[in-house]
Amino acid sequence: MADTTVRTATVDDARAISIVQVETWRSAYADLMPEALLRRMDVDRNAERRAETWAERHRDPRVVDLVAERGGDVVGWACVGPTDQDDLPGHGQLFAIYALAATWSSGVGHALVQEAEQRLRDGGFDRACLYVLDGNDRAAGFYERHGWREDGHTWIDERFGYGGVLVPLLERRRIRDLGEAL
Repeated sequence: MADTTVRTATVDDARAISIVQVETWRSAYADLMPEALLRRMDVDRNAERRAETWAERHRDPRVVDLVAERGGDVVGWACVGPTDQDDLPGHGQLFAIYALAATWSSGVGHALVQEAEQRLRDGGFDRACLYVLDGNDRAAGFYERHGWREDGHTWIDERFGYGGVLVPLLERRRIRDLGEAL
């Protein structure tokens, strides 16, 4: 098994991050989302949009994108920062964490979540939240093993669609006390 290195991402990583996001969605969500929606995801458009909005998204120094590398190749990505959840003032949020399917269960996700939690602590957060797509049992189990517990809150994400049809996604919130040892 190759060593995993996690580092702060830069705008130059936009394309590699987009590849990880698109490929992971297609693998992890194949049974949870319409195939047409996953097929419409476009690495080039995603990378272009990500690069264009990079500076604005990172105005707050607590917003950090991380990439996991193996052998110099980006194989995972995570993003953290302050949450915008009204009922969780002062909390951080793990907005995204993805690893290429070929690296699942090999330590990439573990390395990313550990560094993401440390970056949240470094940003002054004692507690954080994240959202998991309903039915994504693999991710739910991963987070559970890392101390993230469901708090009963759900959210309907209405940002996705295809062919003019909105695809609402039910997501379940998890909370983690970042000072709690595992």
